[in-house]
Amino acid sequence: MNKCYHCGKGVLYGRSHTHKRGVAGGRWKKRAPKTQRIFEPNLQAVKIVEAGLEKRVKLCTKCLKRVRKDLRDGKKPFLTLKTLDIRRPKLNIEDRKSKVEVQTSIISRQV
Repeated sequence: MNKCYHCGKGVLYGRSHTHKRGVAGGRWKKRAPKTQRIFEPNLQAVKIVEAGLEKRVKLCTKCLKRVRKDLRDGKKPFLTLKTLDIRRPKLNIEDRKSKVEVQTSIISRQV
């Protein structure tokens, strides 16, 4: 059975309920059927570093989001991911223009 490595979130069993006309009252045949179903967590396979060793585990998206947010905010996360895929903050228009100007000046000096 698949479970989250950190929080232990796993499979839940429940019932699916269809909503049809005639649910509120009337004959038994018109009642909406309830069927059994499985609610599965959204698990992602990631590589972490634990005690100096690389380990492949499954994390739910909620825990993975928490680790990435802690890394982005400069806090110490509860797990160390092997690949740091922190998304870079978006640059505003002035920053982009100055970045392009610096790149063009470097290229013109090389030529």
